[in-house]
Amino acid sequence: MNTADQFDAVLSKCHGLFEKKGKDYGTAWRILRLPSLTDQIFIKAQRLRSIEDKGAQLVDDPLEGEFIGILNYSIMALIQLERGVVEQPDLDWKQASAAYLEKAEEAKALMLRKNHDYGEAWRDMRISSFTDLILQKLLRVKQIEDNQGKTLVSEGLEANYLDMINYSVFALIKFMEAQALKA
Repeated sequence: MNTADQFDAVLSKCHGLFEKKGKDYGTAWRILRLPSLTDQIFIKAQRLRSIEDKGAQLVDDPLEGEFIGILNYSIMALIQLERGVVEQPDLDWKQASAAYLEKAEEAKALMLRKNHDYGEAWRDMRISSFTDLILQKLLRVKQIEDNQGKTLVSEGLEANYLDMINYSVFALIKFMEAQALKA
């Protein structure tokens, strides 16, 4: 499989979970402000780092699930950036799913451009590096949020969320490849 196909496979799994949760909860996430979404992503990334540092976990939730959560919350954040926060959910599930897929395609297009320029260097990286890079992006996002979204010379919120999506995809591809080797 090439990277674009692997991206699609990962996205299909993540989108499937997004749709199932949407059937359970609707689009209640539309009321979340960006800092709340950022904090949800932070919780997931911090759990990954904590388990990586300790070398053991006590809650039997697979680590892949945290990367799926980071990806899905990042897409929700991009939707919130574009549409704004609302007091009551304003999207039906079809609209939310379409918006999700639109943002996923933006992330994929960015990933393909960067892969071209960087020569798929991510394939030689460790999953723990993706965790660290996501945490770094989160600290940047928090600072930008504290600055009311303004930057002087740096990438804005959208670029950081897109990078977190792609780092999550890369980690999930590595998990997928490791599972294929075991089979």
